[in-house]
Amino acid sequence: MGDAIDLSGDGGVIKTIIRRSKPDAVAPSEDLSLLDVHYEGILAETGEVFDTTHEDNTVFSFELGKGTVIKAWDIALRTMKVGEIAKITCKPEYAYGSAGSPPDIPPDATLIFEVELAACKPRKGYSLGSVSDERARLEELKKQREIAAAIKEEEKKKREEAKAAAAARMQAKLQSKKGGQGKGKGKAK
Repeated sequence: MGDAIDLSGDGGVIKTIIRRSKPDAVAPSEDLSLLDVHYEGILAETGEVFDTTHEDNTVFSFELGKGTVIKAWDIALRTMKVGEIAKITCKPEYAYGSAGSPPDIPPDATLIFEVELAACKPRKGYSLGSVSDERARLEELKKQREIAAAIKEEEKKKREEAKAAAAARMQAKLQSKKGGQGKGKGKAK
C-alpha cells in the first residue's frame, strides 16, 4: 500500500505501511509509551516465520524507548498510530545482531516484522487519570470554542437582521413621504 520509508537513514530500518490507521488515531508519546502489538517475525532470506502472536492471538506489550525490544522496533513504532499495520524490515545491526540473537535466528539475519500497533497506554508513573483529565480538558476547550463560535455567529445574524430591519424602516419612511406628498399635491390641485 505505502511506499518504503527509510527510518534509520542508512537502510537499516525500512517501514512500509500495509494498513493506515484512522486519522484521529492515537500515536505513541512520552506519556503513552506502553505499547501493545500483534506481530509476525519472518527471516528475510528464507521467508520462514520465526515468531508470531497470531497463532495464540496474544498481545506483546512493552515500553517504548527502554531498550526492551530490538532497536528497529523502538525506531519504527514511534512513527505508527493505533490501528496501523506496517512491514518493518531490519538489518542485523537494528535487529538482534551477534549479541543476544535467539538460537533459531542467525546473527547476520535481516528480519521482516509485520506489526500492528494495537494500543498505546500511559507510561508507568503517569496515571490514567492524568491522561483522561487532559483529554477532558481538551474536550472542554473544544466545546468552549464551539460555543464562542456559535455566539459570534448568532451576534452576526442579529446584526444582519437589525440592518435589514433598519433598511426596511427607512424604505417605509421614504415610501410614506412619497405617498404623503403625492396625496397632498393631489388634494391641493
